[in-house]
Amino acid sequence: MPKIPSQQADAGHIPFLATLRAVLDRFCPLGEAEWQELSESFVYKIWPKGTFLTREGQVEHYIYFLASGATRNYFTRGSNDFTVDFHFSGEFVTAYYSFITREPSAIWIELLEESQTVAISQTSLLAFYARYPHAERIGRLMAEYQYVRRLHREMDLMSRTAEERYAALMAKQPDLVAKISVKHLSSFLGIQPESLSRIRKLYGKY
Repeated sequence: MPKIPSQQADAGHIPFLATLRAVLDRFCPLGEAEWQELSESFVYKIWPKGTFLTREGQVEHYIYFLASGATRNYFTRGSNDFTVDFHFSGEFVTAYYSFITREPSAIWIELLEESQTVAISQTSLLAFYARYPHAERIGRLMAEYQYVRRLHREMDLMSRTAEERYAALMAKQPDLVAKISVKHLSSFLGIQPESLSRIRKLYGKY
């Protein structure tokens, strides 16, 4: 399994770990001993803008928690790429299908700005589940969350206007969304770049 050049999460990164724990507790509250053991497996890293967390064709070994920053998930066909999702601070990101099936990833995960992550490997996560079987609830609920997220994405494309989809994205991270290229954002929204430029003008973003 490839290593992430990084450092173990320590007392200097407590704010990030506190945020991560709050998110995990929504899936499955962990006792202090369980949390301490799990957190010892976390790996912390600051990534430069433009770095790839995951590349097409490689097997995904990690789940990342975005302490700060944002990612673009996309796949390629010939010379074209198609944006399928964005993730922002406070969210988990991984090539989830590859992570659970151990098959090569079909997507690229690119960092849109300098980002800080807390990662855990599949090996460490499975070892934790084996020691604390009830904690597998985290994995099950995370899988359900991923399914619901994808379903909402598909329903949005079919039932909401481009303006509504753009507004929902802006509600998450307006400053960052305003910096995303027209090409990438229009691909995600399923519209032509010219249409996105018109929508952005309505929001005062050029």
